[in-house]
Amino acid sequence: MTSPSTTTDAPGGVNSKGLKGGVLGLTGSVVVGIASTAPAYSLAASLGFIVASGGSLLAGVQSPGIILLAFVPMYFIAVAYQELNKAEPDCGTTFTWASRAFGPKTGWMGGWGIIAADVIVMANLAQIAGSYSFTLVGKLFGNPDIAALSSDVFWSTVAGLAWIAIMTYICYRGIEISARLQFALLSIEVLILIVFAVWALVRVYSGTAESYSLVPDISWFLPFNLDFGTVIAPAILTAVFIYWGWDSAVSVNEESKDPSRTPGRAAVISTLLLLVTYALVAVATIAFAGVGTDGVGLGNPENANDVFSAIGPALFGDSAIGGVMLALLYISILTSAAASTQTTILPTARTALSMAVYRAVPAKFAKIHPRFLTPTWSTVGMGVISAVFYLVFTLISPTLLSALIGSVGLLIAFYYGLTGYACIWFYRKTLTSTFRNFIMRGVIPLLGGLMLTAVFIFGLVQYALPDWLTDEDDNNVTIFGIGAVAVVGIGSLVIGFVLMFVVRWRSPAFFKGQTLEKRSDLILLGEKYPTGIRLPDSEETTVVARDLSNLPTGLIAIDLESGEKYSKKKGSRDADPRS
Repeated sequence: MTSPSTTTDAPGGVNSKGLKGGVLGLTGSVVVGIASTAPAYSLAASLGFIVASGGSLLAGVQSPGIILLAFVPMYFIAVAYQELNKAEPDCGTTFTWASRAFGPKTGWMGGWGIIAADVIVMANLAQIAGSYSFTLVGKLFGNPDIAALSSDVFWSTVAGLAWIAIMTYICYRGIEISARLQFALLSIEVLILIVFAVWALVRVYSGTAESYSLVPDISWFLPFNLDFGTVIAPAILTAVFIYWGWDSAVSVNEESKDPSRTPGRAAVISTLLLLVTYALVAVATIAFAGVGTDGVGLGNPENANDVFSAIGPALFGDSAIGGVMLALLYISILTSAAASTQTTILPTARTALSMAVYRAVPAKFAKIHPRFLTPTWSTVGMGVISAVFYLVFTLISPTLLSALIGSVGLLIAFYYGLTGYACIWFYRKTLTSTFRNFIMRGVIPLLGGLMLTAVFIFGLVQYALPDWLTDEDDNNVTIFGIGAVAVVGIGSLVIGFVLMFVVRWRSPAFFKGQTLEKRSDLILLGEKYPTGIRLPDSEETTVVARDLSNLPTGLIAIDLESGEKYSKKKGSRDADPRS
């Protein structure tokens, strides 16, 4: 049994969508943010494509520098998320904020970007989870026949579909169960990654590594001699993928304690912790495996889809301890992919929920379970659509699954960049009120948006090349003669554009601005801004939520764009507009 449990207060505003509030604190939100990126899986599936492409060297040993460069726009956009969330902690995130800043069409495409990216990546996640399920079971029971099923398309697909079903059910049961499971899975994953990195570096520095292993050098973090258009931009789009997911901490903002502050802080903290983890593991992996095409070298196209699976046996050896460590490595990648499957469903379901509440998609997606307080149609729908997409891509060609990471990178750059621009425009009336606002709500989001726009354009040009991605037989992976990575990425945006007009025809209220009106920020009337020179984040001015939930009784908020004033009645959450 479900019910669309939503309430509205201010005109055009939505205060509650029926989700269970006050469940996640800062630690829980950070765990959701980091777990959503799936560090072990993301590195396993992406590092090889940052180092090389189709056997041709890309960033090579300077891949850690690419990972560092990719962090910069990620951090900048995390700041934009933090600032926008203060004004409107809505689980629709980019959809809601872009609609406020630019209008319904732009906002709808921002929401579609989130949904499309999550659906596409689920196919890759399911493939990894399904494959590693057999690898792990075969390793634990010493049965090579079971382990061999990891490369069997049929059985790995069955296992992948089972993982989608299991994680969809967990998300359906409630945010608390999801958060507890994420904490356990993430703890295992991070611990094993650190052990893996330390083990690899010890072997390199002790001279017991491979003949082609490399000693780490500071130049690995300085990729500025590489060509931007042909190397840096496409490599950053792939590197952006490994950071992607921290925004899940903001997607569960309506279920967090102190929704206007905790999720934004969790997003920023998540990106910083990810940078440290990725830098350590990337350096250790490149040092041990090298970037050549022989053996476990990261330039070997046979290793690109899963670098840890290729490196693990050579790193840990045949000893009993090595066998245990190899099994733990497989566990970390399996738990990582499983955790990310779950945390991919969470933000997508909540984006769809928010879009349904504002009537941007069918109202059924706004239904909330009366007991679990989770989106029902949105959660189950995400699982079903992801399973169908996974099946379709597998039936067409399993090789196409390797094209998905770059395609998702394009979508990430699209909606993250849009969020940066939305932050600037939303706060345009108060950008110069303080030095802190100018930097945190203007300069930083703008730089993040411009960086992602640049890598989107230059990366797309490279991805469209017919020979950008090749399969194991050295055949080009293309769709209609164009690089499959570009076609999947841009094609998904085109599908969204078409769907937008279908939805607009069926439900015009949202697109007329009747359910989610375009506006800028509200501020406290007569608030005295701090003066003098301060560090950018040393002082925070008050942002009043549209539902007036953080407006003290007796004070007045003002919309600087329209001049309309708002106050809250004593003992009530209702807005009292006064002109």
